Amino acid sequence: MSPREHRRSLLLAILAFLLVLLIWQVPELNGLLYPFRYFVTTIHEMSHGLAAVLSGGTFVEYQVYASGAGVATTAHRAPWLVIPAGYVGTALFGAILLYLTNRTSQAQAIAVILGLGLGGITLAFARSGTAILVGLLSAAVLIALGWKAPRLLAAFVLNVLAMLTGLNAVLDVWGLLHNLNASAVTGLGNIPNDAYHMAQAVGFLPAAGWAMIWMIQALALLGFSAYLTFWRPLRRRADDPAV
Repeated sequence: MSPREHRRSLLLAILAFLLVLLIWQVPELNGLLYPFRYFVTTIHEMSHGLAAVLSGGTFVEYQVYASGAGVATTAHRAPWLVIPAGYVGTALFGAILLYLTNRTSQAQAIAVILGLGLGGITLAFARSGTAILVGLLSAAVLIALGWKAPRLLAAFVLNVLAMLTGLNAVLDVWGLLHNLNASAVTGLGNIPNDAYHMAQAVGFLPAAGWAMIWMIQALALLGFSAYLTFWRPLRRRADDPAV
């Protein structure tokens, strides 16, 4: 990637971060993030399912509700891995997406691959109308974005998704800290949120403790990704202008 392309990628990532931060901080604008919330929830629930499979269990299904909340049904014997995978996995997804989008110059191809993967997993595991609609619509938009949109637009949208998924635990942590009981998640009956579930199933820390750990992990992953994506290449060019 040339220095010019690198600076342009850095600018797109900064603009995406500022946009997410602005919308998050201005309550009147929160509704603009609502469609993206469904996408983030889908990645969150898929992360639970992937962790179940990696631990020798089974990913049965996932559902997404009109409220933007979701739930994954898994069969596993490793709650210490599967329960935190929602936030940790989503943060890891965002960190990887940030790196690939800005270091490979292949934003359009990434969008198509991401869309195809999302569509396939949706068809295999989604079991609610909202989950199917969101998954297939998101997949179609990503494929169209990669197929028809200019590279800069594709890169900007992927940067926004990277920021939203990478900061999922941070954006949700206040809600987690204020809703740490089993009946707090609207639309999910008595299904506990992840922090409460982790405290009950694994112990060691109260729900608030687990929520804070996931927030710190999310910030660390996104920060490390930003370092590898932007700061380290800039340092290398400063030390060796020929690079």
